[in-house]
Amino acid sequence: MAAMATLPASRRADLFPDARSEDRFSTSATVDERTMLLDFLRGQRATLELKCAGLADELARRAVEPSTLSLLGLVRHLADVERGWFRRTLAGQDAPPRFSSETAPDQDFDGAAPDPALVTEAWLAWHEEVAFAEEFVAAAPGLDVSGVNPWRGPVSLRWVLIHLIEEYARHNGHADLLRERIDGAIGV
Repeated sequence: MAAMATLPASRRADLFPDARSEDRFSTSATVDERTMLLDFLRGQRATLELKCAGLADELARRAVEPSTLSLLGLVRHLADVERGWFRRTLAGQDAPPRFSSETAPDQDFDGAAPDPALVTEAWLAWHEEVAFAEEFVAAAPGLDVSGVNPWRGPVSLRWVLIHLIEEYARHNGHADLLRERIDGAIGV
């Protein structure tokens, strides 16, 4: 286990040392709904990247046994989540998950290993899925565009954006703890 950094006493939220931190949640509180939802989702996506920044093999470090939770697992999982909601549900594409399957539903986490090729593959997949989602949303005529999901039934783009903000926020809480365990980095 890496040695924990000794940080001066301060407010926990102020300690994560990255210049990108301040720009993530700078959305005006009075913008239109679509802009606000997209800005909040962008901020959550940026938080995931921030929590993983500067790490390589450490991304695969597990939270605590028997959990398979890791930062790399989160990247793989969220790539599949983005793919599922935007490609399959809203765009109607035949796009199976990249990292999990019916026979290995937890492979997004179980298959996360300290291998540079796996790390590269995960980030490439996540960036591709985020880019597709951003393009889909930009082309959508409104937030009421909908698709059908086997789990939820009919869903609107509005619902998917809100759900993804929640999904990222929950997993970014996991990422906070995982990153602190790796090298002591804490903060928003």
